[in-house]
Amino acid sequence: MEVQVTPRVRRPRPAVVSLTDAAAAQVKAIMAKAEKLYVGLRVGVKQGGCAGQEYVLSYAEEVGPIDEVVTDKGVTILIEPKAVLYLVGTVIDYETTKLASKFVFNNPNETDACGCGESVTIKPADGE
Repeated sequence: MEVQVTPRVRRPRPAVVSLTDAAAAQVKAIMAKAEKLYVGLRVGVKQGGCAGQEYVLSYAEEVGPIDEVVTDKGVTILIEPKAVLYLVGTVIDYETTKLASKFVFNNPNETDACGCGESVTIKPADGE
């Protein structure tokens, strides 16, 4: 008896993070002024701050073998593997106020933030 196997249709995975137009424009401007050519913007999460975790942005010189690579609005974003579950569904924005200009992470996985706005508490996405 021969078993028929139906090919599995793979649907595209949603991007871990996305950028607003303002964030994409700011990243492009920063990258254009950088002292050398970088492959993209590296985004991660590290332990620190009064709420326990902080977002980290840096230039990426190369793509790591297990980096999550997202391209949005002409910007390449490299997500550190250990940060992926903490960042699922995050929208990165860039806001300018009278007192400051900064990247803002609108992360559905945040459960708390400190009063100064520099650190957060993030629970990993449950994968559902």
